[in-house]
Amino acid sequence: MKKQKDKRSNKWAFILYQESAPENYFDVLEGLHVPFILSPWHDKDVNKETGEIKKAHKHGALYFDSLKSYSQVSELISEKLKSPKHVEVIMSPKGMYDYFVHAENPDKTQYNIEDIESGCGFDLAGFLLEQDGGSFIGEIIDMIEENEFVEFKDLVTYARTHNTILLALVMNKTYFFAKYLDSRRYKSERNRQIKGGGNNE
Repeated sequence: MKKQKDKRSNKWAFILYQESAPENYFDVLEGLHVPFILSPWHDKDVNKETGEIKKAHKHGALYFDSLKSYSQVSELISEKLKSPKHVEVIMSPKGMYDYFVHAENPDKTQYNIEDIESGCGFDLAGFLLEQDGGSFIGEIIDMIEENEFVEFKDLVTYARTHNTILLALVMNKTYFFAKYLDSRRYKSERNRQIKGGGNNE
């Protein structure tokens, strides 16, 4: 146990149980002034051995500016959030993201990325792009094509109304999507000119 307590890292994972967490858990985390990210509430996970639904919980991560020991983080989250004292060093942010929403495990309940929470300056859009950028960019391109957007404003308005996380991703890749929309608009105008020219003959 002493070896465990001697561990130091600036990225620590913890678990938050709904039944014991303070109702204002988000505000409590904001009060720590440490960038953080929380999974959606895992309220449909099944215990394979018993077949029962596990206690509702969130997986969380704290991203400190400097190295912190196991003991420091353990005491912090147990005191402030009433969470279990066990914390773990984050070895793989990609693995953590997959665990948050079960992205790589289709046999488990799939959770919505829109229900991921973050605060204190955590770069959620950058984090998601780093973990699964191709998938998210493809989703936004599909959104553009399905709604026949040619103006950046229309894309932003739609994403703001329907999916705030995708909105953050659009903002993160503004240049790419602006150029993509420009290309669609020019193609649309060109097609109209060709059709118009044909009608005048």
